[in-house]
Amino acid sequence: MAITKIYIIYYSLHKHVEYMAREVQRGANSIEGIEATLWQVPETLPSVVLKKMKAPPKPDDVPVISPDQLIEADGFLFGFPSRFGVMAAQCKAFFDATNSLWETQALAGKPAGIFWSTGFHGGGQELTALTAITQLAHHGMIFVPLGYTFGSGMFEVDEVKGGSSYGAGTYAGDGTRQPTELELQQAFYQGKYVSEITKKLSKN
Repeated sequence: MAITKIYIIYYSLHKHVEYMAREVQRGANSIEGIEATLWQVPETLPSVVLKKMKAPPKPDDVPVISPDQLIEADGFLFGFPSRFGVMAAQCKAFFDATNSLWETQALAGKPAGIFWSTGFHGGGQELTALTAITQLAHHGMIFVPLGYTFGSGMFEVDEVKGGSSYGAGTYAGDGTRQPTELELQQAFYQGKYVSEITKKLSKN
């Protein structure tokens, strides 16, 4: 059986997006024939700033990706925290470094999903996704939203829940809140969903 490669590429300062990314990977790898790999984008903040922000160490088991490695994958899931309604600067810097891939449209036709973390309700749960789509569009990638395929979990109103029809999401609050079971379930589902679509497209 041919292997379909999914790259889950993320930036996480306080581990909220990392927790989501690991669940996305679990969901993706639950699909037969899928090989899902976690990658981090390069950090742009100096260590002294990270220390002042009380950022935990980066995980040792997730390598840092370079733009040229993107061509190896059949599909993608990009994860990032929100900064004023857009993806964190570290992710934007990574996309800015993909100019040579854009020039050749090397990523055109490859499916991609997105997931994120925001501080609170007004922190960009939908705006962050909307502004991120521009990066995919310029590369000709196929944006894969969740729609409302996650079912009843999309309509939960009795508890705080991140995410939307654009993808899975979580709230960080003041930094101490962690992704809930429902948010992690949606991340797992998104990994499966995007992988299934990528696998279908890769066969053609």
